[in-house]
Amino acid sequence: MPYKVLMVAPTSFFYDNGCHVRILEEIRALQEGGHQITVCTYHMGNNIDGVDVQRSLDVPWKRGAQVGSSRHKIYFDAVLALKSFQVALRQKPDIIHAHLHEGALIGGMLKLLKFGRMPLVFDFQGSMTSEMVDHHFLNPEGFFYKPAVKLENFINHLPDLIITSTYNSANILKNKFGINPEQVITLTDRVNSNIFKPYTSPEEREIAEHTRRELNIPPGKKVVIYLGVLAPYQGTDHLLEAAAMLKHEAPDLHFVIMGYPGVDSYRELANYLGLGDRVIFPGRIPYQEAARMLSIGDIAVAPKMSATEGAGKITNYMAMGIPTVAFDTPVSRELMGEDGIYAKYGDARSLADNIKMLAQNESLRQVLAQKLRARALTEMSWKQGREQLEGIYDRAISRYRKNEQQTASSSANGSKLNFSADSSSETISGKMLERGEASTSL
Repeated sequence: MPYKVLMVAPTSFFYDNGCHVRILEEIRALQEGGHQITVCTYHMGNNIDGVDVQRSLDVPWKRGAQVGSSRHKIYFDAVLALKSFQVALRQKPDIIHAHLHEGALIGGMLKLLKFGRMPLVFDFQGSMTSEMVDHHFLNPEGFFYKPAVKLENFINHLPDLIITSTYNSANILKNKFGINPEQVITLTDRVNSNIFKPYTSPEEREIAEHTRRELNIPPGKKVVIYLGVLAPYQGTDHLLEAAAMLKHEAPDLHFVIMGYPGVDSYRELANYLGLGDRVIFPGRIPYQEAARMLSIGDIAVAPKMSATEGAGKITNYMAMGIPTVAFDTPVSRELMGEDGIYAKYGDARSLADNIKMLAQNESLRQVLAQKLRARALTEMSWKQGREQLEGIYDRAISRYRKNEQQTASSSANGSKLNFSADSSSETISGKMLERGEASTSL
């Protein structure tokens, strides 16, 4: 049965980052199954053809994409909550699908106000407090850390079901926050393998070569690519440090570091490290151009430092058939298994050594490329993802109705008990009056 779904996305949807890509591909997969999706999101962001996007009230003094933690999100979320209430009241959705913790909090309020029968599903993409620490927005030794953890714990207990993108996140919810394991379901990051695929035909190879020429990559160079957010917690600093180590050790390597924000500052850092002729920063890459840009890569890197967030870029690398070097984290191993190359966590020297090793071993690159592509096809299709999402919605609605019935039954039993107690009291009083034992005082 098709569902009417209200998604609450407290972010600048759509703006070409991993979180947004997951939201978009979930929407597209659900639409293919006949479900009606409406997205309530911030006033900033790009509209997507075929997606019903309802934006919150415009805040004219704050433009541009909102990435990561920010004090501005306090009032962004307040006006988004109002917009979500309006849409829920008008549409009476079957289910609320909330993204990020702020979305789950808004969804919890919608559920409480009962604008229709609306169970809440929370798409958990990482620990809220861990992300705030990663972004240097919250000091783990500071006064506000414990209240933030308590708030996160409160929000985590609001949904009927929680979706995680990794098993590592599921374990955090169960072990750190005490969430019932039956309420936590892992839907790993997926990829559209019809778009993200190896460029092997003559026409596709020409597109890749043309892209290399556009970027002024010298002929014969092996290209190391990165696509994602540019930030310390994403390992961008470590990647540039590794590139500096390889300047003389592997002179045939050229680095293309794609993404935003902070392009100018990272370009300055690259120049300071003497990498001006070895590293290219093309800036933000539109999602529809991502596969073409990735097609130039011989090696991909995913040096993300966060221990709780997903790593959607890795699934794109895998589907493109690009051998990948990542820091050794539970999330990286979940996705690539034995087919990934793992550097010691947070170690630029280890990252450089593994990039160099892979660059020098063409046969290994070919084997890993085939295995990663095969893994993406068999384990990460959005058709499977849609079927899993539909099952999650079915479970959430069933769980919500069961809880409502139990609440109604408890209320009814409570009324009966009160009635029985009142009746017993009246009977005892009556008998006391008959015996003259009741008090005559008023």
